[in-house]
Amino acid sequence: MDASGWLEVPIGINAQHWVTRRDLRTVLAVVHTMTSAERVMEAVELLENDWRLQVVFTQAPDAFGNGVADLLRSTEGVVLSWEQAIRERFDLALAAAYGSLHQLHAPVVVMAHGAGYAKSHRSTTGELRPYGLDSQRLLHNGKPVADLVVLSHDSQLDVLRDQCREALDVAEVIGDLTFDRLTASLPSRAAYSAALGIAPEQSLVVVTSTWGVDSLFGAHLEVIARLLTELPPDRFRVAALCHPAIWYGHGPRQVKAWLADCVDAGLKLFTPELDWRAALVAADHVIGDHGSTTAYAAAIGRPVMLVEPPPWLAIADNSPQARLGQLAGRLRAAEPLVRQLGDDADLASEVAPLVTSRPGKAAAGLRDSCYRLLGLAAPDAHRELTPVRVPREQSVDLSS
Repeated sequence: MDASGWLEVPIGINAQHWVTRRDLRTVLAVVHTMTSAERVMEAVELLENDWRLQVVFTQAPDAFGNGVADLLRSTEGVVLSWEQAIRERFDLALAAAYGSLHQLHAPVVVMAHGAGYAKSHRSTTGELRPYGLDSQRLLHNGKPVADLVVLSHDSQLDVLRDQCREALDVAEVIGDLTFDRLTASLPSRAAYSAALGIAPEQSLVVVTSTWGVDSLFGAHLEVIARLLTELPPDRFRVAALCHPAIWYGHGPRQVKAWLADCVDAGLKLFTPELDWRAALVAADHVIGDHGSTTAYAAAIGRPVMLVEPPPWLAIADNSPQARLGQLAGRLRAAEPLVRQLGDDADLASEVAPLVTSRPGKAAAGLRDSCYRLLGLAAPDAHRELTPVRVPREQSVDLSS
């Protein structure tokens, strides 16, 4: 690293003098937030074992960037400052958010970091439109900021056609990596349950919350304490999955403090470094809100019940979250919770087809598209999406 803090190897005009392997194609992994990091890392894992590629990382500016620097250091990868990243050339850049992508000098791949595009924004004409597939996000000076916009569902092409026709030529329906990873993990359900300390006679109730004032954590936090008070501990265990924007918007210390009494009462609190997908696969019941995690739970066949959304909540009509909101039962505050768990429903047949149009195909499709942009033939041998790693019980059993 030179005096300015810029790296001189493996990136830079003189890097070829210092590297051990030369003439590699460079892939820049762009991480905006802890939420987008998971999707970017999954894409990286599809490419990084290729001997022809060098992967490096950078943190892009974002209001929810807290925690990203520590995460990138933990990857043991080469991390560039954003200032250096926007002044170098790369053969490919991978991102799961839009901010500042127009500053990069690389073919850019941008992916969604949740289950489709459910959040809506109000257009200049007053219409509610899906956030993320609009010209404000996808264009800079009238041109697409990405060379490939990864879509999970055919219906998203219609949204693009309506909201940002300029990006249609760079959009491709590839599928949903997270859904495919969850599906690949289903056969390991018993191992996840055992690792989480769920006895054979017990059921695991997982509470999921997105971020924001209209989320479960923002408007219905008392649900977690009620579950721990009302559910017989010999029959039920309770786990909580909170959106990274909760953890890093308020700070891990504060979130742990707010939930300390719940943890003392037996809550299994999944901290950000733990893989939430293991808990979702192990769940017997899910109580959630309009976030992507709840939609994924329903899509893989977990019985789901929703907290009551605020009247002003706007969800895109064609999203899996909207369909789930139409069909799932509502948690009733005045009734005992233990009786309501039998009212939750398996809605996979309704929700999964809205999560992805290419089930099981996302890894192969994304890999092939990335190699096309790299100008390389995809290798014959490649890494498949594997089941989520089985967590260590002591890392999540915070009540002990």
